[in-house]
Amino acid sequence: MTTKRRRTARLLGSYGDADVEGDVRRTDAVLDALARREPVRGADDVVRLLEALAADVDGQRLSSVSITPST
Repeated sequence: MTTKRRRTARLLGSYGDADVEGDVRRTDAVLDALARREPVRGADDVVRLLEALAADVDGQRLSSVSITPST
């Protein structure tokens, strides 16, 4: 039985997928900016949603209300 090896994002360039490699680099840049809580220029709806979710999580951390479920 032959299994196809799954390509990781970092290996895409080695297969000659230049367009995909550029997309991966742009995605990495967006994720890095979101992790640093920096605004993402030219963000689409999905990126704006991720920004809002990150802000919500940050707000919950600062809240005095516990979000730990009771047992």
